[in-house]
Amino acid sequence: MAEEATPESGEVKPKKPIVLIIAAVVGIVVLVAGTMVGTLFVTGFFNKPPPSADQMVAEGAAPAEGHGAPAAEGHGAPAAEGHGEKKAEGGHGDKKEEGKGKESGPPKLNKKSPDSPRFEYTYSQLEREFLVNLAGSRKVMSVQIALMTRYDERVVENVKKHEFALRSVVMDAMRMTTEADLNKPDFRKDLAIKIRDAMNTLLEKYEDFGGVEEIYFTSFIVQ
Repeated sequence: MAEEATPESGEVKPKKPIVLIIAAVVGIVVLVAGTMVGTLFVTGFFNKPPPSADQMVAEGAAPAEGHGAPAAEGHGAPAAEGHGEKKAEGGHGDKKEEGKGKESGPPKLNKKSPDSPRFEYTYSQLEREFLVNLAGSRKVMSVQIALMTRYDERVVENVKKHEFALRSVVMDAMRMTTEADLNKPDFRKDLAIKIRDAMNTLLEKYEDFGGVEEIYFTSFIVQ
């Protein structure tokens, strides 16, 4: 009988060294790949870069503090002032709030008196005379008046603007005069105060500011 070949006598190809070599190569590849991935992760390669100021403005987001602050001074700030504030002033939001409850038209703007308390004295005389009958008498009183103000020219302009209405209230104040009032020492002074107050009341009604400080009689006739 022929002898069977045994592992000691037969020629067998070695297997274990090949497996070890393959395992070593795979381990080295895994180690190198893991090292590279770890290095990229530590250096922030995989972190999403922060959006630029232009992208944030285009998306409608305000730049955050830190990275976004320099961008806000460059491209971000003009965009915010151009579109943001303009929209706030002329947009539908504020207009809707201001017009809420009103039928139409902008809100009324109150006229203010001049800021400075010191002005040059300004005099203006009303051209037409005032002629009225005394109360309970056939006598008539004819006067011409001039006004004084230390405010700006708006007072005189308002007086000219509302001249017809002012003449009416002045004559109403004069018609309250009686013959007995003519004998009072301070009659003309008191009448001037009444006329001044009547004029200021009417100007405040239509212009929100009076400004007439003194009334002077440039002509005063009773007959």
